[in-house]
Amino acid sequence: MTTDLIETLGLDEVLSAAETAFESWSGVPSDDRARHLEAMAAALETHADELIELAMAETHLPLARLRGELTRTVFQLRFFAEELRSGRFVEARIDRSDPEWPMGAPRPDLRRMLLPLGPVLVFAASNFPFAFSVAGGDTASALAAGCPVIVKAHHGHPELSARTAAILIRALEESGAPAGVLALIHGTEAGVQALKDARIQAGAFTGGIPGGRALFDIAQQRDVPIPFYAEMGSNNPVFVTRGAAAERPAAIADGYLAAVTGSAGQLCTKPGTFFVPAGSPIIEYLCTAELPGATRLLTERIEAGYIREVAELAGHGQVRILNGSIPSEAGGPTPLILGTDMAAVLENPDLFLAERFGPFSLVVEYEDMNQLLAVARRMDGQLTATVQATDQCEVRHLLRALAGKAGRVLWNGWPTGVSVTHAQQHGGPYPASTAVQSTSVGSAAIQRFLRPVALQGFPDHVLPAELQDSNPLRIPRHLG
Repeated sequence: MTTDLIETLGLDEVLSAAETAFESWSGVPSDDRARHLEAMAAALETHADELIELAMAETHLPLARLRGELTRTVFQLRFFAEELRSGRFVEARIDRSDPEWPMGAPRPDLRRMLLPLGPVLVFAASNFPFAFSVAGGDTASALAAGCPVIVKAHHGHPELSARTAAILIRALEESGAPAGVLALIHGTEAGVQALKDARIQAGAFTGGIPGGRALFDIAQQRDVPIPFYAEMGSNNPVFVTRGAAAERPAAIADGYLAAVTGSAGQLCTKPGTFFVPAGSPIIEYLCTAELPGATRLLTERIEAGYIREVAELAGHGQVRILNGSIPSEAGGPTPLILGTDMAAVLENPDLFLAERFGPFSLVVEYEDMNQLLAVARRMDGQLTATVQATDQCEVRHLLRALAGKAGRVLWNGWPTGVSVTHAQQHGGPYPASTAVQSTSVGSAAIQRFLRPVALQGFPDHVLPAELQDSNPLRIPRHLG
């Protein structure tokens, strides 16, 4: 299925199956849900060669990149299985009754925990055909939370999506999971219809600002609005201090170019703007560095957008070419590093600080720290912001400003590479995401698909096991 082949009846059946599955899947013990996630991970490993071959054919991504991404995807499923077994995700809080509670009235027995929301609709991404697609983080975290998942396949890799879904659904069936826990739909119209349907209780998206915002608006305009977690656009600025530029210009230039051109610049954390001191030797390194050749991008639409947007900026009167060439339809997408100064950026930040998806970046020369602070404060929300420095004291005000703009701030590193860990934060203020309080990567991602409920005055034997005084699951709890 590569086009809008889901008819109304077929989509209705998928939605009804997810609604029915929620009744049982949400009640499956955490240890059993963990076992089902591990069965999915094992199935992906078994079919790895087949899936990678399909991914190479549909996305033009290289073998090494896809193998690494599939490894990450398998790890992520097992990572959430571990989180389920820990019990941390329910965030159990227990306040036993206290007749002497100092607010002037006795405190009742209150017990709070997180419960799954309901069926979740996931819109797969183009640039990560495994890690942010059918078997990706949104799917893994929602299933771990106890929510059935319907994935809307990305049109850039429909055959891979269909095969991945078939493998995962079979693994769930063989491990004894309820029917309807995972399903796949194709086509824009089917995705929109599903998002409008009252049976869907949350949505997740990874992609560009126009698509993410349109879907977010649909989710909010429903009769009963639902959470919609869209990870959309980010420029991921990198700021280099004078001290760092003088101390290690070659290393900084090399790291920057690797981050910009890796995966043909098709990463949501690619540095889009690079702020360096005026006259820095870094500029010379960038001008003489050897760049990769032309590379096919993920889809024809992405290629056309890259060529158009980069050519428009390169033609601006205050912009010069530092390295590379302006890509054309005949030559194909090629890396390009452009340069300008801070005065131009501050005069028109919407133009110069916009995200441009592909192997492109803009180098901006600045005069002093006040200019860096000014541009940081005028930036939109970001997934990441990076500082290359030698002394924290010289950038303490900049770091504070960037922490207010980005979900992840890096010190002497590079933002491409989002490790799946407990402390990871992949999100940020709008337009980096539509939910600044959440992350789409790491164990905290499960919280997007849970909601709190407090139970008051219940006898111990009636309470969920997670909240009983006997605590048979031995999960960590906050006791008041």
